[in-house]
Amino acid sequence: QFTSAISLCSQSLMLAKAKEEWDQEIVDKQAEKERYLSERVTPLHTSGLSLSQLQDLCRELHEKVEIVDEERYDIEAKCNHNTREIKDLKIKVLDLRGKFKRPPLRRVRVSADAMLRALLGSKHKVSMDLRANLKSVKKEDTEKERPVEVGDWRKNVEAMSGMEGRKKMFDAAKSPTGQ
Repeated sequence: QFTSAISLCSQSLMLAKAKEEWDQEIVDKQAEKERYLSERVTPLHTSGLSLSQLQDLCRELHEKVEIVDEERYDIEAKCNHNTREIKDLKIKVLDLRGKFKRPPLRRVRVSADAMLRALLGSKHKVSMDLRANLKSVKKEDTEKERPVEVGDWRKNVEAMSGMEGRKKMFDAAKSPTGQ
């Protein structure tokens, strides 16, 4: 209970700090926006202007708005074109991935000489016979020594059940001949 209370308290402190920073970030963004607008936009002085001067000012502002609107439209059209092109390219990539299947790899038997020739090219002059260095091991006929008993399996299970059967198995494992 004590650790859960501590974790709950720490979570609430972290949330309060995060909210504080978020509010500060909003205030900073608003101040940056106001600073930017005060630099870029000069205040309008309309007091003391005649009707014709006000009309000229309105025409001038309308022309500026049209220019900015045209630029915004061009940028929006380029952005839409780029997003469509990206979408089409993604679809092409997915189509290309789906069409080709990787072939299953096959084992290829290559001799040591052929491998060295492939790796070293014409520099390879020494032939290596790796099989000559291997020891030759003769397979012993162990199956002939062990007679295979074919009998009723139920008798074998009954004979091996209980402690006597375990002793027989233990003795059989101890002896080298298996008897």
